Amino acid sequence: MKFFLDSAILSEIETVYKAGICDGITMNPSLVKKAVDEAKAKGEKMSLETYLKKALKIAKGTPVSLEVTELNAKGMIEQGKKLFKKFNPVAKNVYIKIPINPSFPNEKEKEFDGLIAIKTLRKAKIPVNCTLIFTPEQALAAAKAGANFVSPFAGRIDDLLRTESKMKFEKTDYFPSGGIEDDGDMLNDNGIVSGIDLISECVQIFRNYGIKSEVLAASLRNARQVRECALEGADIATMPFGVFKELFSHKLTESGIVQFDKDTPKEFGKLV
Repeated sequence: MKFFLDSAILSEIETVYKAGICDGITMNPSLVKKAVDEAKAKGEKMSLETYLKKALKIAKGTPVSLEVTELNAKGMIEQGKKLFKKFNPVAKNVYIKIPINPSFPNEKEKEFDGLIAIKTLRKAKIPVNCTLIFTPEQALAAAKAGANFVSPFAGRIDDLLRTESKMKFEKTDYFPSGGIEDDGDMLNDNGIVSGIDLISECVQIFRNYGIKSEVLAASLRNARQVRECALEGADIATMPFGVFKELFSHKLTESGIVQFDKDTPKEFGKLV
């Protein structure tokens, strides 16, 4: 399973690539704006364009998802093509992020616009990451339209289930992959009992039909979720920097280092 970093902060991007454990980047306009504002607050002279180009160069050789801000087929297609034309020459690694359904609540006329945009951009040989997926059928539709990556949001499904059942929780709290019972009934969203269950069903459907689109598990909140995505066969897991660090942390590793340092004879340090 590939690891993607969900961040637009250059220092975080540089760290994971230097460590050799990052296979790509996902970001959205709000993440980029926040990162640029923080850089400017530190006195750095930085524009959105310059910032993005730096990120693309660091991630050279691996996919970087840049998201459109338009919310209709024509606008998403035009903006997607412009983003690709402007930024892909930097490191040849741009993917365009398109929402599966850009409709606002109670708005029905744009339900197909995400799929139209995906199909059109793929015909133009522009790679696409389809985002805001919350059901296996949305994932299947995105794949049929030609999306290279489909991004089901595991953490947000867990949030939805807990919120609708009026549970108190922190977003980083672990949510059991097998679901949670409440008053004898299993919490579910149209049969999906957890974010990991969503990932699992997407993977299973894609494997059933030999679909080449990759399942990109998104909105992951802790290392255990990453592990469970790997066990379910997700192609990619994207996570914030904090979860990256959590992947290789354990109290026994920490105590072992303390003991190792304590037990190591000083003479060994003088050998080199």
